[in-house]
Amino acid sequence: MEQFDLSKLKGRPAFPFETIAVAISFSPRLEALLSESKRISDKLQANLLLIHVGEKTPEKETRLDKLISKLGIDENKCRINWMDGEPVDTILKLCKLNVVDLLILGALSKEKLLKFYLGSIARKISRKAKCSVLLLTNPTEEASRIKRFMVCAEENPKTIHTVNTALYLAKKFNVGEISIVKEAHVPGLAMTMAEDSTAPEANRMRRNLAEADEQELHSVAEKCDKDGITIIEKVIKGKPGYTVSKYAREKKADLLILNSPDTQLGLFDRIFTHDMEYILADLPCNLLIVHSRPH
Repeated sequence: MEQFDLSKLKGRPAFPFETIAVAISFSPRLEALLSESKRISDKLQANLLLIHVGEKTPEKETRLDKLISKLGIDENKCRINWMDGEPVDTILKLCKLNVVDLLILGALSKEKLLKFYLGSIARKISRKAKCSVLLLTNPTEEASRIKRFMVCAEENPKTIHTVNTALYLAKKFNVGEISIVKEAHVPGLAMTMAEDSTAPEANRMRRNLAEADEQELHSVAEKCDKDGITIIEKVIKGKPGYTVSKYAREKKADLLILNSPDTQLGLFDRIFTHDMEYILADLPCNLLIVHSRPH
């Protein structure tokens, strides 16, 4: 599998996912993670790059070679990269050098249980990665069903690319419909109401805000390349990040998809919990963070 020219990285669209990297540790869950990654790469017809940050030993090589053979991973479309170093910087450097489109990390749902590539490392990678990141909450050796796609459609220019990426994946996974969800900014109501506003005026403002959110969400859906896939639109009210995570759990979503966080954090973001922090702290399901490279 060739190493790509770095000039191909700039302006590269969010999809298709042609090169998939998998950050591996030699835990009991290695086979399950490789099984899931192999199934995903097969559906997307992508190359696999296996990354291990740590010591390369004969025992590890033997175990990995046996798993690759057992799972039927095409060795012509798979490469293994062993490297020492600080996990986050090393993984991100290798992803950039190999023009990776999607980085897969194994994850457990509860923050306090996350180790190694997980938890704080997953959070750092999600913020700094120049590619999309997929956190698998419960990889299995048997084929799993990823059918319920939910996209968090926040008010951001990147959202259209995120929804189109979700539609691309839906086609590859034979999913007939996806949900796009917008979290309503409830605090906006209090800010727009004067102290002497009457109840009818308050209700009218609520309706206007709700209609604006619905129109904005519908506008995003109309701009997307649906190609026969049904888009379900839903506006939900509540705290950004926390509400969509709760909603995804209630609807038993298999995959929650959202924009990558903005690179630069403002003072507000540094003081208060960022939207994504709620989701990463207690993952409701598999999480895909879509990175939209500048066009």
